[in-house]
Amino acid sequence: MDDLTPLLARIQFAVTIGFHYIYPPLSIGLGVFLVIVEGLYLKTRDPQWRQVARFWTKVFALTFAIGVATGLVMEFEFGTNWAKYSRFVGDVFGSALAAEGIFAFFLESGFLALLLFGWDKVGPKLHYFATIMVCLGAHFSAVWIVIANSWMQTPAGHHIVQGPNGLRAEITDFWALVFNPSSMERLAHVLIGAWLAGAFLVISISAWYLLKRRHEGFARVSLGIGLVFALVASLLQLLTGHISADGVAKNQPAKFAAMEGHYAASAPADLTIVGWVDEKAKAVHGLTIPGGTSFLLHQNFTVPVTGLDAIPSDQHPPVQLTFQAYHAMIGIGMALIAVALLACILWWSGRLERQRWMLWLLVFAVLGPQLANQLGWMAAEVGRQPWIVQGLMRTKDAISPNVSSGQIIFSLCLFTVVYTGLFAAFIYLLNDKIQHGPDPEDAQGPLLKLPQKLTDALSGHRADGEG
Repeated sequence: MDDLTPLLARIQFAVTIGFHYIYPPLSIGLGVFLVIVEGLYLKTRDPQWRQVARFWTKVFALTFAIGVATGLVMEFEFGTNWAKYSRFVGDVFGSALAAEGIFAFFLESGFLALLLFGWDKVGPKLHYFATIMVCLGAHFSAVWIVIANSWMQTPAGHHIVQGPNGLRAEITDFWALVFNPSSMERLAHVLIGAWLAGAFLVISISAWYLLKRRHEGFARVSLGIGLVFALVASLLQLLTGHISADGVAKNQPAKFAAMEGHYAASAPADLTIVGWVDEKAKAVHGLTIPGGTSFLLHQNFTVPVTGLDAIPSDQHPPVQLTFQAYHAMIGIGMALIAVALLACILWWSGRLERQRWMLWLLVFAVLGPQLANQLGWMAAEVGRQPWIVQGLMRTKDAISPNVSSGQIIFSLCLFTVVYTGLFAAFIYLLNDKIQHGPDPEDAQGPLLKLPQKLTDALSGHRADGEG
């Protein structure tokens, strides 16, 4: 192993997980959307809701398939590039990943065929049950992955033993592992970020249909549900983000100090709106609120917050990258709240369709949750450095000793080509589904109307006929 190997191994894993993480959030968010719209169909028997549910089920299936394909490589990387790490955490991760297989993958994949092909072959209640199970399976997959990653951030429920190949962590309390100090708050933040990704995909495609004057009835009801879903999720994300940041400040002070660019060992921490870290001067230049971070943590502008100067320098994470990723994530999150709120106001007043600039903004807003999710994980993982398991194992000590930088460069190039091809295939197939649109026959049959006020609201028109 040469000096470049640890960095290249990290870059390779970042590339593979970055590509992979485009798709699971879409599956999770679309799963919730499908439960909502198929529930409306089951309650009203209105064929339009069936049409909506069937179209978005096809999009869900595409994201699920590409997500599975892109996720397989990462598990092999643990064995090839991170052998020492795999030996150290094998007992811990083995339990979490086995739980994912039992509670998530088999649940999701077991009911997926019924969701996709059972529309005219089973009763509507059984089909709806399958939809709920697939949605739960997608969520359970995230549950166990986030629990495993959270254990790396805040290890609990284990002890260290001497094995034949060195030290290793063994579980002593499975539930302490599951409910480690950061798992539940991080899980809530990740899942709601996934809801946002799914909601804004629905919003984007629906807004595009309205701009092109295609499938307008379908687009209006999809957009109405999507906007309400996005607004609720964006506000919840603000809450869970605050709770998660509080947890980071408590459990990982070095990461929190890097996220805020806070150096003073014990002094009130400013809240930076936008800025740049001068690592040599140990200062942040930009727009700040004096004591703002202290207030958010302690409801007091003068309470000291642990800074990087109180932490040994060999345990400092990369400050600039952590700081910028964290603040960019927050900025995008606040922008999504503003977009969802404004769009909901325009939709409720019946003016949204006349505001073409807003519809175009909604089309491109689909990128917001994706960028925020990627930046959030970047802040979380880069901010944990130099630890791969906080306080227990450094990243440089986790690399496979027999892997060379040349081998990693070759596989990195190969994976990048393959993943780029899969992404291109995803965009092509998604565009094909968008161009085809919902099937007209899915909306045929006796139309059982919703209450008029609700129908008008979901269509973006006032019940009194205005707009």
